[in-house]
Amino acid sequence: MKSEVEGLIESPQPGDDDCEASLEVRLESAEVQSNDPNVLRAALIRETAARRRAECFGRMQADVVQRALDLLVLEPDIERFFGGLTKMMVDEGESHTCAVWLIDEPEQCCELWMAYVKDALYAPHTARWSAEEGDRQDEKKIACDSMATHLFGFAPGWSETIEYRGDDSRLPEMFREFSRRKGADSTIATPLRLGTRTLGWMTVSSSQTSDCDRQWQVALLEAIARQAALALHQSRLAESNRVEERRKAILEERNRLARDIHDNLAQGFAAILMQLQAAQRAAGALPPTVASSVEVAVDLARTHLAVARRSVGALRPNVGDGEDIATAIKRLADLGQRATGVPIDVVLDELPRLGDGVEREIIGIAQEALTNAVRHSRARRITIRASTEPSLGFRLSIADDGRGIARDRSGSGFGMTSMQERAERIGASLTIVTAPRNGTEVVLAWEPSSLPTQIHVAN
Repeated sequence: MKSEVEGLIESPQPGDDDCEASLEVRLESAEVQSNDPNVLRAALIRETAARRRAECFGRMQADVVQRALDLLVLEPDIERFFGGLTKMMVDEGESHTCAVWLIDEPEQCCELWMAYVKDALYAPHTARWSAEEGDRQDEKKIACDSMATHLFGFAPGWSETIEYRGDDSRLPEMFREFSRRKGADSTIATPLRLGTRTLGWMTVSSSQTSDCDRQWQVALLEAIARQAALALHQSRLAESNRVEERRKAILEERNRLARDIHDNLAQGFAAILMQLQAAQRAAGALPPTVASSVEVAVDLARTHLAVARRSVGALRPNVGDGEDIATAIKRLADLGQRATGVPIDVVLDELPRLGDGVEREIIGIAQEALTNAVRHSRARRITIRASTEPSLGFRLSIADDGRGIARDRSGSGFGMTSMQERAERIGASLTIVTAPRNGTEVVLAWEPSSLPTQIHVAN
């Protein structure tokens, strides 16, 4: 037995010294010199465990690096990537649970994304999470929410790994109780950091562990978290690029449609209108029925020409060179007034320039909302208001006292989608308030640091 132990020490494998040093597991010389079989056996068992962990550490690091590289090159499912990562931590890292918590930057909070528990992956948005036996859903949610709040609010944990005992007073009481019922005696939380930015946290919970076991888990979790943060960042970049490509594709298609409508429909209606009016002038006195039919045709051509031009304007709103947003709103109201007998009131504060890109989208939303009010609301009055306040930013309202939007149509239609897309491009909040026979109000709120677009339809 002694010679076997000495052989292990005298003939280390490449890299073993570094791994063992990092885990701080070494044989004492007194143990090697001992003639007590029990001492030698214990030393050999400890040395074997250290080697196994070092091999596991290296294997898992290599596996995670390969997975991260695959993610960079192939862009696989990020949820599957993290699902495999959490499973690996539980299966190989001698843990009970491994969870991933992500920061929601717009909402300024932290949420549980997924957790691998014993032998199954759970996520709050899946049916399996809701159907897990033995848990009261409200207690589980409260416990997880309390831990998420703690991670987000505990400043030291944003930059360094934190170790918690099961009865650690820093942990929320609900989470301590929940972990205790699940048999977890300790929790380790390490931040998912990329440079100076923290994207979230990975946590592992285990039953009773020795100091050596915890050091092993900390080293393993930190190594995996570094690769996980890179993979998460890359996935978000890829998704952002996909969203931008979709936006460009949508914009290009809208421009194509606008060109087609302008070059074909609008020009065609204009030509028909000119020909009909020329025929009226050249024909002189016509029989009443013929004259009536020609007059109806002239009205139809004029009406559809106006509709085609409005459609082009809705697809590609034109903010003229040097035209400020107040002037553009007045111009839209004047054009709308020509198409309807319904009074259109315009109430404008002194408005600053917001930038061509922002103003273009705001005018597009105003034009779409005004067109809907003129064509569909059956209103007796339409009011456009625009103002700016230091605490609220820019606010635009287009309101009518018409019939409102039917509940089954409130979220449909190209016009609604168009306004939503425009608001999303500038990070604005778009609210649509409507009720049967009580009219509709479209409200756009924008500020430089505004929240992501939200569409609310209140019936």
